[in-house]
Amino acid sequence: MIELKDISYAYQNVRALNSISLHIEKGETVALMGPNGCGKSTLLKLINGIIFPDSGTYHFNGEEITRRKLQDNQFAKALHQKIGFIFQNSDTQLFCSNVYDEIAFGPRQMGSDETEVGKRVEDCLQLLDIRDLKNRTPYHLSGGEKRKVAIACVLSSNPEMLVLDEPMNGLDPKTQRWLVEFLKQLNSNGKTLITSTHNLELVHEISGRAVLFNEEHGIAADMPTERILENIELLKQVNLVDQYYHIHEGAGHRHFHDHN
Repeated sequence: MIELKDISYAYQNVRALNSISLHIEKGETVALMGPNGCGKSTLLKLINGIIFPDSGTYHFNGEEITRRKLQDNQFAKALHQKIGFIFQNSDTQLFCSNVYDEIAFGPRQMGSDETEVGKRVEDCLQLLDIRDLKNRTPYHLSGGEKRKVAIACVLSSNPEMLVLDEPMNGLDPKTQRWLVEFLKQLNSNGKTLITSTHNLELVHEISGRAVLFNEEHGIAADMPTERILENIELLKQVNLVDQYYHIHEGAGHRHFHDHN
């Protein structure tokens, strides 16, 4: 589904991605892990066609994605209908005067008539259990409610793939648990999931495979999530955990403890 070959990218001569090659199949659940500033968010933007590589190639469903192709409005719409991007900060994503219009925005952009738009909005409101927010202003919602609305906005276009940037950030434990179960449900219904996360305790639940970035903006490891979590030395090498961290497993849960 996604094929990245020797992708490099820099922000004003500051390296963000360094010769990244990655292959992601349809239906996979992949976590991008690594220290702050290693390039995870940059890669998600590139997959979504927001930025373009300085060198290397990006293919989605066998077709190369380039700046020139995305200048074609029809091509851009088709790509963004297939890939749903959920930003780290929900406020970046929400801009309409009420929740209904937020969720309706995608289908309207795709040219759906209002009957179809209304059906999609209602389906998403029900799926995320946020019908009571329908006429509310997004600005006044809680962090968890905003995250649910942002997800509904993306799902209303029925994408094949969801790309999530630190989706657990700022959520209380109950909402984090809801999101984990919801993402598992989406994957069981055939959605491909790519998630950038620092959450070492929940990452194994939302991904079968993890791609670990190092501080040189390259890939340090690409393997099943459980194997990466077991390799504490590797996690220390890339500064994802420090020398005082120890892993503790019990009652089916994994906990990372700071014993400093």
